[in-house]
Amino acid sequence: MNFDLLAPHYRWMEWLLAGKKLQRCRTAFMRALPAPRRVLLLGEGNGKFLAPLAGEYPNARFTCVDASARMLQCAQERLRRCNLQEASVEFIHADVLEWVPAETYDVIVTHFFLDCFRPEQLARIVSRLAAQATPGARWLLADFREPEAGWVKWRARLILKSMYLFFQAVTGLPASKLTAPDALLKQHGFTLGARCIYEWGLLHSDVWVAAES
Repeated sequence: MNFDLLAPHYRWMEWLLAGKKLQRCRTAFMRALPAPRRVLLLGEGNGKFLAPLAGEYPNARFTCVDASARMLQCAQERLRRCNLQEASVEFIHADVLEWVPAETYDVIVTHFFLDCFRPEQLARIVSRLAAQATPGARWLLADFREPEAGWVKWRARLILKSMYLFFQAVTGLPASKLTAPDALLKQHGFTLGARCIYEWGLLHSDVWVAAES
């Protein structure tokens, strides 16, 4: 999976297709966090969440992991445009399926990222990240979802099918359909703290909380 080809165009593509909807999902719980010390962002892409998060919590340290070198460059450029300290951010160019965290984190962020993986890959990722979460850590997760019934379910299916076909062709996306991570998060000791649902059930934003001990 490689988003290098899309990196220069991702900003305008998101704006054209979704306007501010995805960003609203990303930032839904940003200001509700206990002041974090170490934050891990996976598949952050062009830094659209990293920049406001770093501005909100200037004393935190951030680790930003992405498989696309060009996306990481875009994220660095966004920080510079926002006059934010790059010294507080460690950028790591790596495949999350191979990368092994060396730190523990009190905030984990996977916005529009977990939907990229097949079920067995998702299980590996969640297990590895949960092991690096501090007691009481927050896991921020924004992503697509499929409503349970009605016309909104079929609308979501059509949109999701189209998206997966596109991203598989352009980026080599491993997944061909959406796998909800809820059961895996619960299995590894996380509890859903809050959820917002948007766009007739197509989008959601969650904050999951790790067990205190």
